[in-house]
Amino acid sequence: MLDVNTLPPLKKAINDRAKADRFLLDNLRKEVRYFAPDKHRIQPYSTTAVSLVASDGGNNKLAFDPFYVQLIRVTDSYGKELCLDAVSPSTDTDELSDCQFNPDGTPRTALGKMMRGLRVTKLHRLSPMIPKGAKIRSDPHSVKPGWVMVYRDLCEWAVLYERLCHTTFATDTLIVRDGLLRSKIFSKDLFIKWRKNVEEAIIRIQQEDKRRVFLVGLAKHSKVIDRYQLAMAIEDIFPSGDAWYVRIPRDLEAKAYIWQEYARGAEVEGEETEAPKFVAGDMYLVRFGKMSGDPIWAVDIFSHQSPHSSEIFGYLLNDAINGFPVPFYPLCLQKAHEYAQVVDFDLEIFQDEIYSAVRDLLPPEKQPIIDSWRFKSDVSMRRYG
Repeated sequence: MLDVNTLPPLKKAINDRAKADRFLLDNLRKEVRYFAPDKHRIQPYSTTAVSLVASDGGNNKLAFDPFYVQLIRVTDSYGKELCLDAVSPSTDTDELSDCQFNPDGTPRTALGKMMRGLRVTKLHRLSPMIPKGAKIRSDPHSVKPGWVMVYRDLCEWAVLYERLCHTTFATDTLIVRDGLLRSKIFSKDLFIKWRKNVEEAIIRIQQEDKRRVFLVGLAKHSKVIDRYQLAMAIEDIFPSGDAWYVRIPRDLEAKAYIWQEYARGAEVEGEETEAPKFVAGDMYLVRFGKMSGDPIWAVDIFSHQSPHSSEIFGYLLNDAINGFPVPFYPLCLQKAHEYAQVVDFDLEIFQDEIYSAVRDLLPPEKQPIIDSWRFKSDVSMRRYG
């Protein structure tokens, strides 16, 4: 606790620092005034909105899990399960790669379809963050367990790829990803190939099926929001009374990131610069509520669909108006997240399967140890329920 005598000098030090750094806030205000003329009001439109969300491994708060098994589940906003898998840090990634394909080499899963579309057959070639199977087999303790979360993200990108490239749409559809349309987990130029394959599929769907499919990614948190939110409020960029959105120029977007290649999109292709390996969308800041204090979100619109931004945000607004429990946040995302979570009864089933799997590994005379261990865990956790 601070001593009362230290408060006056501390207050003076903070005020002096704020005055010295005022130019930083002034510069931010100049930057938001630069993109302010591009803001637009949002008018609601109606279409089918489908969201895809992967379960978060952090939700798997198991009382007993000696193998650190992670349940990976991807659902849509209708509750349809699109991917279900269980892996651990010691899983052989060569075997995991083979599981994505049938014996005849045809894709068996959504991830297999994406791997085939990107012309890779092994997960470690799909992402440099996935270890080789030989390394896991020879020295499993040296493998960083974080690759499991990378695998989860790949499954989510794969489900999105399958939905866009291998699905027939009966109506015009807006597909919403939980997170921006950016990724640094793909090897070399594979994310560029991912973007181009999806773009070709969207064009084909419109030409052959006469249906329009839009793709966006939405994030609750973003470095760009952190950078500009205060300055936007001071400059009243989004005045009360309407829902608004504004495009963030790439050069200003890059200032918010440590790695500027995270703000290099398809518009630089063909130029004498590094290829846009990590970005598939154009960023906008949007407020779906009508009050100045309503939350602002970061939205990536699939790059070649940016000319339709007004229509796309109209569809999102129509869905966000009914957002619950998070106000003015697309309802389809919230539903998908609710279905994808591994909690409550689903978590109990998952926990039971872990107990059973470990129990089956032991000889019959040792199996009661697992039963007693399970009873102790249940009782100890119940007191905190």
